[in-house]
Amino acid sequence: MSGYIRSDGRQPGQLRPIRFVPGIAPHATGSVLVEWGNTRVICAVTMEESVPKWMQSQKVPGGWLTAEYSMLPYSTLDRKPRDISKLKLDGRSQEIQRLIGRSLRAGVDLVALGARTAWVDCDVLQADGGTRTAAISGAYVALAHAIRRLQSEGKLSSNPLKGPVAAVSLGVVGGLPLLDLAYVEDKDASVDLNLVMDAGGRFIELQASGEEATFSGGDLEAMLALGRDGIGRILELQRVAISGGQP
Repeated sequence: MSGYIRSDGRQPGQLRPIRFVPGIAPHATGSVLVEWGNTRVICAVTMEESVPKWMQSQKVPGGWLTAEYSMLPYSTLDRKPRDISKLKLDGRSQEIQRLIGRSLRAGVDLVALGARTAWVDCDVLQADGGTRTAAISGAYVALAHAIRRLQSEGKLSSNPLKGPVAAVSLGVVGGLPLLDLAYVEDKDASVDLNLVMDAGGRFIELQASGEEATFSGGDLEAMLALGRDGIGRILELQRVAISGGQP
């Protein structure tokens, strides 16, 4: 047994406090502020009544969903320069926004979305670990609100969402598998894992890597067990935020 004790006193399988606050960006079709421990992310969905040129030229039916992700300069302890100052997109940001897009498209019937594009913008206000998983989980809530608005305006006759999508970070720190790593844990982790799943318990994406270390099948199974349980709790919080009810 590892003697590792989490800095905030959480149990290995305990999530940080999570809150989804809808309606944070009134001009977006749907939006939410994600408060996840000390991580803060604004997720906003804007619907554009057109599709990319490649879909038009290839006569692909339905619509499209794409994501953009950025960490604001003041989101980290040391100021992070904007991508525009370097005249190119940061490699990490590019990888994360592709992950967000892939994850959400797995939960959407793009044909039923119609000939429109869902632009998903995720902006990190404060980073304390798990920004990509917070962005995915929050973006689904924002997307659900956007779809509801289109339905209320008579632009969609049916709901194109196939089911909720949620994500959580995991890792091995001090030899102990942990759920939902804060930055102080993530920087010392020997293994990092980002898990994306749907409400049916199916995997959408699994990103696992050893940080100058290896990990066993047992480590992976332990992290996945923690992750499945954590995803279940996140899905319930999403449901409440989408329905406007109480947990």
